[in-house]
This record gives sequence, structure tokens and C-alpha cells, in this order.
Amino acid sequence: MAVRDTASLLVGLLVLFHTWRAWAIVEVNMEDRVEVLRGDTAQITCMFTSDDGIGGMTIMWAYTTHLGERQNIYFQDSTMKLVDQGTPFTDRISVNGTGANGEVVLTINDVRLQDELDFFCSIKTLTDGSGEGRTKLKVFKAPDLPTIDAVQEVYSINEQSLSKIGVCEVKNGFPKPNITWYRDNTPLRSVQNVVNVEPSTTIESSGLYSVKSELSLKVRKEDKDAEFYCEVNYFVPGETRMTETSRINITVYYPSTAVNVWVESPKGLIKEGDTIELHCRGNGNTPSSEPTITHGGVETTLEANVLVLPNVTRLNSGDYRCSSMDLETFEEISGTTKVFVNYLDPAVVTPKDTVVHQGKELEATCNALSSLQTHVAWFKDGKEVSRGHILALEDATFNTTGMYVCVVTVPDIEGMETSGTLHVAVSGPPNIKNPDNTEIEETYGRSVNLSCLVRGFPVPSITWTTSDGKVLQTTSQKRTEEGVESVARIKVTSDITALCNASNEYGSDSVTFNIKAKSNGVIIAVLIICVLLLAVLGSVLYFLYKKGKICGRSGKQDLTKEKSNKDNIVVEMKSDNTEEAILLGVNGEKQPPSDQSGEYLDVQK
Repeated sequence: MAVRDTASLLVGLLVLFHTWRAWAIVEVNMEDRVEVLRGDTAQITCMFTSDDGIGGMTIMWAYTTHLGERQNIYFQDSTMKLVDQGTPFTDRISVNGTGANGEVVLTINDVRLQDELDFFCSIKTLTDGSGEGRTKLKVFKAPDLPTIDAVQEVYSINEQSLSKIGVCEVKNGFPKPNITWYRDNTPLRSVQNVVNVEPSTTIESSGLYSVKSELSLKVRKEDKDAEFYCEVNYFVPGETRMTETSRINITVYYPSTAVNVWVESPKGLIKEGDTIELHCRGNGNTPSSEPTITHGGVETTLEANVLVLPNVTRLNSGDYRCSSMDLETFEEISGTTKVFVNYLDPAVVTPKDTVVHQGKELEATCNALSSLQTHVAWFKDGKEVSRGHILALEDATFNTTGMYVCVVTVPDIEGMETSGTLHVAVSGPPNIKNPDNTEIEETYGRSVNLSCLVRGFPVPSITWTTSDGKVLQTTSQKRTEEGVESVARIKVTSDITALCNASNEYGSDSVTFNIKAKSNGVIIAVLIICVLLLAVLGSVLYFLYKKGKICGRSGKQDLTKEKSNKDNIVVEMKSDNTEEAILLGVNGEKQPPSDQSGEYLDVQK
């Protein structure tokens, strides 16, 4: 009985052992997917755990065809490594590793689109049983750059049906790329009777995908400024990429619903004298009739939608109505703008011209009617003397005399100004401005100009006299801003005292000029030279006389001798104290007057 039980136990253990071997597996680990670009090299790793050595291990690689069949491509055991012949991978695969470290790697070169399959790694051992792992090989191909073709047509918002806008296309991608249409930054999806996006896909002979997308939509007015383009999304190992087409615009016709009228120039406030340029344009772009502008009952047809009004006045202010007819809807539309021309009337100064007596006060006003706020300033001799509409002059003096300019400006408009003048005269006795010099020296025989400037009103009468009462002639007399300027020209023949006399109904004034005559140095020098020359001449004559070179005669002499060795010189000398004339001959003898016979002797050489 005991032997029988022992035998049964042994049989049971043996059956259990064989059953365990049948169900034992080898744990195999593989990636779910391996991604690779077409043409690159793919590596699929198979990792496993086994206590058996490589001597009892078998490694097999296989794949599942597109028909679902399993096809072996590689076998390896302790004695051989074998690549199956006649498969698409025969010449493109290799396996690295013996499995001793629990890892083998399948390498596939020059990956093709058709290689996107499930690959299996099978491991069998003598004691550990068997195990299998699977990896999906994913193949990618980036597409060519996308293109967009616009339909070169003009669109109208009055079209009832959808209008074809354009076609986007992207070629030779794998897996299939996706195309999304955009209007500006908004993606477009198909909406019935509003937007229709129609895609189409083509599988090329290479197995790559080419995708087209056609956009049609109900055109709106806003689409005239919109940009349409396509975005393409495609896949590469480990990521999704995006690229865009260029942008296209479309031409949209839409009828005008309103007319805009505006002043193109000048910008800002308008003043009289400006040139106004009015523009008129509908808010649509369909053909329309030539617009007209009506103002004050007068209708004007525009040229190129522009009306030019030169040199405007305040009468050009008012409403300007522009009208035109849309030739598509045959509806008349219009718009209105208001124009205001600012004005500044000429300045009015009160009083215009006035006379104020010395020491008195004067008040003047300056006003100019304007559509805007004004600023008033008074100027005299280019300098500002007062601000405001009223000019107040106190304690008038001759310095108050002159022209005052009232300048009225409009600060809001550059260059808009007007002006008026006020002439002020100050009445009073004459006042002669002190001359720069009243003590004058001048050369004898020359002339000197004397000038005096007289202020006073009424205009003084001016005369020139000398200290002894002689009236001098006035050379010139003229009125200036400062007064009356009188000039007299006097010839200096001696020391002179001249007076400038001024008088009017209020009194008189005078100024004295003292002129001192001085000798002319050049004349004195000439007289000295003449005296010296006479002295030299007298010395020469005396010397000749002593030497016997001066000849005289006692009677008539023949001065026509054929031969003479000496010059005969006869000199007639007269004395201031006697009327007797003495002729000196070459022998120094006196010749009595009776012998001169009233004749001068010839001088011969």
C-alpha cells in the first residue's frame, strides 16, 4: 500500500513538471511603437529575461503583412543566424546581439512607407518556455510646402449663392496632412449657406498623400479687407508640425449706403482767404453717378469727387450736401457736412489821428470784429508799448509823438491778424535837440554844414542867422519821425557865430554854433617855397654880376656879330623906389635909361 502511494506521488510530480514546462513563458519587453522618417534607419529593441544561456535559446523576428498574415524574416539559435529570403526586408535588415545580455536589436535600413507594420520578437528556451513581444513601426514623410490659388474674380455681396474663394493644396505627405482655412485669424468651418470647406485626398503612386481644400463662402462687405490663407498640420517622429500658405485678398463690390463729405484741407479751423478742398465719397465701391454738392441753392458737379473753393469768405459758411446715385441699386444717397469760415474784420482805431498838448493825457481804442477770441497789442517804433484794446498815454511829451500801430491777432489760427494806426502829435513850443557839436573849426575858404533838429507842434518855423543879424540861406529842411531837420551851408571866411532859430505860436527856441576859421597849411608851405626860390634866384644873379657874366651897353651894340666867344646877357632891373631902369652889361657898368631906347635886349647864346 505504501509502495503504491509513493508511485502515484512520483507520477503526479512528473505530470506537474511537464505541465509547468508547457505553461512557462519568457518575459519579453518591447516599445509599443517606433517612429522613423522615410529613408532613415529604424531600430526595434527586444528585451527579455531568461535563466537559460544562449545554448538553449531560439530567437525569431517576424511581421504581419497588410493582409494579416504572419511572415518570418529572421531566425537565430546557438548554431546559426538566418535571414529569410524572398521578403521585402531580406536585404535591409540585420540583428545585433546574441541574447546573452537579454537584448537583441532589429535594424531596418532605408525605411519605406510599406514598412509601417507590426513586428514580433519571439524567444524560446529549454527550461523557461517561450515569450513574444510586438512593436508598431510608424513611418513619416514631411509634405511639400503648401500652395494657395485664388479665384481672380470680383465678388458682390448681393450674390445669393456661395462664391468660390480659392483652393489650397499640399502634396506628398505621410501620414495624410490636414488643411484648415483661415479668414484673418479665425478658422473657417463649414456652415450651411455661409461657409463650405470641401477637402479631397489623393494617394500618389509613391503611397504619399496629396490633399486639396476648396473654400466657398457668402461674401460680406467686411471681406474686402480680410486675408485668407491655409494652415497645414503634418506629422513627423515625436511631434506635429505646422506651416502656412501665403495670404490672399479678394475684391468685393458693395453698394453705398451713405455718402461721406469732409473738408480735406485746410486741417483745423478755416479762415477767410483760405482755399477749401471738399471731398465727397460713398461708403460703397460699386459704380455710381458723378456726385454733386449743393450749397445755398447752388448745385455743383464734382470732378474726381473733389470741390475746390478758393479765397473763401464768411459767406461760404453753411451746409454742403453731396448726392449721388448707385448704378447697381439705382438708389440716391446723400451726406452733409457743415463748414464754418472764421473771420476778422479790419481794426478800427478811435481817434484816427489826434493832437495832445504837452503834459495832457490821451486815450485811444482799437477794436476788430471776429468770430474767435482776439489779442490786441500796441506798438511804436517796432516795440510793444501796451496790451489790450485801450491805449492810455499820460503826461504827453514830444517823445509821445509818432505813429502807434494796433495789432489784433487770433491766437487759435496762425497768421490771422489785422492792424490799424494812430498818429499822435504833441503841441507845444519848439524844442531844439542839442547838437552833438556846436564848437566847430574849419579851414579858411571851405564850407561847413550846420544842422538842427526841432520838435514842436504846430510845425515850427526855422531860420538861420549870424550874430550880426545876417540871414543865412537854408540848404534843406525836411520832416522826420523825430521832428523837423534844417540844414544850412556856410562858407568860412572868418570866425562866425551862427544861430538856428525855431518858433511857433507857443514859443521859440534857438541854438548857437561857433565856427573858428583856421589857416590852410598847404598855402603857407607854397609861399615859403616861393620865397626860397626867389632868394636862390637873387643869389645866382648876384654871383653872375660879380663874375662879369652879366653884360650891359652904353650905346647901341651890334648883337649880330658873326663871331662871338661869349654869351651876351642883358637883364633889366627896376627898383621899387625909382622908375629908373638899370641895364647891367657883362662888364658890370650901369647903362642909363637913355641908352636903353625903351627896348629890351635880346638874349643870345
